[in-house]
Amino acid sequence: MKPSRSSGARSRPTGLVEPSATPSPSAKAILRQLGLSPRKALGQHFLVSQRVVAVILKAAALEPSDTVVEVGPGLGIVTQELVRSAGRVIAVELDSELASALEQRLATERLTMLCADARQLDVPQVTEGKPYKLVANLPYYAASPILRRFLESSNPPTLAVVMLQREVAKNMVAQPGDMSLVSVGVQLYGKPAIVGYVPPSAFYPPPKVTSAIVRIDVYPKPALDLDDIEAFFQVVRAGFSAPRKQLRNALAQGLKASPVDAEALLKGAGIDPQRRAETLALEEWGTLYRSVKENSASLDISRGSTSSPRTEK
Repeated sequence: MKPSRSSGARSRPTGLVEPSATPSPSAKAILRQLGLSPRKALGQHFLVSQRVVAVILKAAALEPSDTVVEVGPGLGIVTQELVRSAGRVIAVELDSELASALEQRLATERLTMLCADARQLDVPQVTEGKPYKLVANLPYYAASPILRRFLESSNPPTLAVVMLQREVAKNMVAQPGDMSLVSVGVQLYGKPAIVGYVPPSAFYPPPKVTSAIVRIDVYPKPALDLDDIEAFFQVVRAGFSAPRKQLRNALAQGLKASPVDAEALLKGAGIDPQRRAETLALEEWGTLYRSVKENSASLDISRGSTSSPRTEK
């Protein structure tokens, strides 16, 4: 659906998934029946649009033999469809009361409920090291660490369909010229594509922002052959430490190196020192990392912290 161009009309994102005229099932009724209310501390916004559910299911391309890990099942509007379409569903819910209620409402051998924080989930153990697909309605405050938990796992999903804030989704799919830590962090592990935008009215209570559904076709192995992923992301993080500056200065600041040494590293990688981090393609980050690795011993470069918020802004 294209944005309206009529006089006085507010434009809407291309690909906006219109919610059903009457949300079904009624989130209010279910919560009232359970004696619960949305918890702001957990960022709870329950999906209530069956049309949006249909888009999620189509993107997930489920087969009867599939195992699905669902993060944030909430009231189960997606869960009940996953149970019908997949062979096994492992639902991870942080809210213990919701987890208990959903397990009772959808009692079936196909569903395994886990009351756990997905940010700390032992993914290989939960999935038993077997192939699976990830379907998630991610709370905005925890979207990045949860996605990292799965993509960086020793047993990542074969495919992920996640719903998160529109701005984060756009960062994920950005191309050279608009790249960010988020872009590099996701595209190292898979190919992301936005399959639809979701308005606030598709949730109860409605959030203040538009959401997006992103499908990530996860690669069998990372797109770059890296001997030390932590060290690679230290270089990427250094490059984005001052995104408005030229790479020569940003890299010097991030690596605690001299501008002269930073320029030498960039030239060694065949990268113009005057470019900015947002213009580099994933492959160029790989080349720059190798340049840093090969020359760090001879240059005055501080390794610093190895922490790397790969899919965070």
